[in-house]
Amino acid sequence: MTTIVHLLRHGEVHNPEGILYGRLPGFHLSERGRRQALTVAEAVAAHDITHVVASPLQRAQETAAPIAAAHRLDVQTDERLIEAGNVFEGQKVAVGDGALRQPRHWTKLRNPFLPSWGEPYVEIAHRMLGAVLRARSKAEGHEALCVSHQLPIWTLRRFLEAKPLWHDPRRRQCSLASLTSLVFDGEELVKIVYSEPAGATDPKVTGA
Repeated sequence: MTTIVHLLRHGEVHNPEGILYGRLPGFHLSERGRRQALTVAEAVAAHDITHVVASPLQRAQETAAPIAAAHRLDVQTDERLIEAGNVFEGQKVAVGDGALRQPRHWTKLRNPFLPSWGEPYVEIAHRMLGAVLRARSKAEGHEALCVSHQLPIWTLRRFLEAKPLWHDPRRRQCSLASLTSLVFDGEELVKIVYSEPAGATDPKVTGA
């Protein structure tokens, strides 16, 4: 029995100040982000989606809404799909700018393998896998769609591919409104398929 769990990254976020918004409330999709969500909804309209679940954050809920509506489903919420925790939340963190220029923050960068500035990669992978397995169970024999965030999706993919969880964020393959689709034969993961129904975006641009 084949079950597919699609991991959808949310669309572009309205963030004119360019801060790392992380888990902060009140960050919604931009106009472009809403178009991206509609584009994905159109792309998966013919898919056999029977379960839609999203991170509790507003941008994820808004991305999930048109997809759920097209399939006459309610958007469920799973806290495990939330963005990764980060000590720099609410600050500007571009290279050479904002918080990273202040020596008092440099000790927070001491271990990129954990990482020391945020939620450990292994914890992200484990909670995301739990959310995926629940979605697979809910949609057994059909398809589920989980709306989450770039780092959690990419971390889970590396975990499933047995790759080191630490990585160069500039090389993530997880564009805005992209789909990382996990194909299961029964309980066995047999394939990972990546697609960009709303087009590619620069991995160095976080959607802010």
